[in-house]
Amino acid sequence: MSNSEYLYTRDAYGKTLVELGRADSNVVVLDADLSGSTRTAMFAKEFPDRFFNFGVAEQNMMASAAGLASCGKIVFVSTFAMFATARVLDQIRNSVCYNDCNVKIVATHAGITVGEDGASHQALEDVAFLRAIPGMKIIVPCDAEETKDAVIAAYRNKGPFYIRLGRSKVPVIPDKKEFAVGKAYVIREGEDVAILSCGIMVWEALKAAKILENKNISVTVANIHTIKPVDEGFIVNLAKKHKGLVVCEEHQIIGGLYSAVCEVLSSKYPKKISPVGIQDIFGQSGAPEELMKKYGLSAEAIADKAAGTLQD
Repeated sequence: MSNSEYLYTRDAYGKTLVELGRADSNVVVLDADLSGSTRTAMFAKEFPDRFFNFGVAEQNMMASAAGLASCGKIVFVSTFAMFATARVLDQIRNSVCYNDCNVKIVATHAGITVGEDGASHQALEDVAFLRAIPGMKIIVPCDAEETKDAVIAAYRNKGPFYIRLGRSKVPVIPDKKEFAVGKAYVIREGEDVAILSCGIMVWEALKAAKILENKNISVTVANIHTIKPVDEGFIVNLAKKHKGLVVCEEHQIIGGLYSAVCEVLSSKYPKKISPVGIQDIFGQSGAPEELMKKYGLSAEAIADKAAGTLQD
């Protein structure tokens, strides 16, 4: 695992946008003065007539995205996750989702690993904001390869999407299965504990599984890349097969993957679930790896939580 290649998910996004732009002249891209960081600059360079920079006017950008979609365009709109959700929630709800517009929000710089930019830029509530809106599909890819698959899937499926990407390079995850919206999959098979994860937490979960293997604890690691619609049957099946369940996310435990899993199991197969995520607190400035440890998101923290489920 230590030899895995590390890649930016946002690089994969930028390159995939260019591929889609070459294949379909209806693809247009909007950004809010952050195209270098979000990598939409790659599309802007090749297709300047189909790229629109709105400056620091995110609400106007999102409303315009809905307008372009109403005219038959397939719209990708990007900025940092905090600005792509909290700042434009009104426009996402009333302009994009209410009208079922073909708008794909691909936000970068999500989660605590934004690092030194601190609490104002660390989107830890974004999934919760959008998960409550009817019609919105939400994907949190685990690596660059899955990011490409997710962007292509969003292009092919009509309607609103939110794809959540980070800032830092992340490892390419081995043994991934074929990507499909709403279909989770197992990366590593075990018998005792199931760790359900998304985004960068998939890698941490795999590291935790190795730690637990040395303690004779057998761990299943699952990639729940689609938070909405979540794969209910898959979750119930894991709950039935394992004594312990742990849900890991780089997000508040309120309203994200943990909440989605709890909602499924509370009605279909009641079972205790242990969360690994941000515990109703704001982030702070710091190096990403230091913040992961401080907020209990490290592989070691996951391993401790998973082992604890077997002692309850």
